[in-house]
Amino acid sequence: MVKGKVKSHFVGVRLTEDQKKALYTLQKTSDLSKTDILLRGLEILSEYYALGLDQPPLNEELKKLEEEAIQHLKALKQIKRREESVKQMIQELREVDEIIDDYNGEKNALIQILLKIQEKNHWLPKPALLWVSERLNIPMSQILTIATFYKSFSLEPKGEHLVRVCLGTACHVRNGPKILETVEQYLGIRSGETTPDMKFTLESVNCLGCCALGPVMVVDNTYHGKLIPSRVSDILSAYKIGEGTLTEEQQKLAPMIQRPSAPKGPK
Repeated sequence: MVKGKVKSHFVGVRLTEDQKKALYTLQKTSDLSKTDILLRGLEILSEYYALGLDQPPLNEELKKLEEEAIQHLKALKQIKRREESVKQMIQELREVDEIIDDYNGEKNALIQILLKIQEKNHWLPKPALLWVSERLNIPMSQILTIATFYKSFSLEPKGEHLVRVCLGTACHVRNGPKILETVEQYLGIRSGETTPDMKFTLESVNCLGCCALGPVMVVDNTYHGKLIPSRVSDILSAYKIGEGTLTEEQQKLAPMIQRPSAPKGPK
């Protein structure tokens, strides 16, 4: 029996070398046959056309959203494949949908919605703002005006933990600048920056409202007062390893007060 030549085409469609490599990769990662891959692709295309997504206005909008997803992850220093970037953004936009639905999609709840998004992400990602603009039918320019007016909001990515060091008069005369310098050395960043792993954002402030405890450092909502430089690493190490709370020994080393939670609003 004479064996026929190996086909260099796929169900009648000739493949380039790059296409063959892509197909081989798909087969390895999906465990699907060549025909299964083609049929699945046709099903997706059929849904795409049925929804009218091939129309230029929608097609262009989808491409813009895809670009926003990739830029969004770059801002967060997360390098992922295109499809992973899109999937992550879809999940984040669904979460924005839930926040908007909690306020029944009311336009006058815009600030509260932005506060919830800020609380969840530690900043206001552009894709989320675009989604809010679309859902509430509010111009993006108006949303950006609010987001840049209130200090509670940030349009730049912030770390999981916000570290604030007071440099007000009372803290300054009690060695506040040295505390800030020690924090900068420990985290490897300057005031106003975020660590590469997105774990910490460092800020210096003029007053934290607890001058008697100076010098003071606040990590998230926990106040650490009467600090000396040698205690800084003990405090931050708990957050660095992901505990988020201090051990009994660390509490002894770093006197602190936990301020009661209160409704947050723009300042």
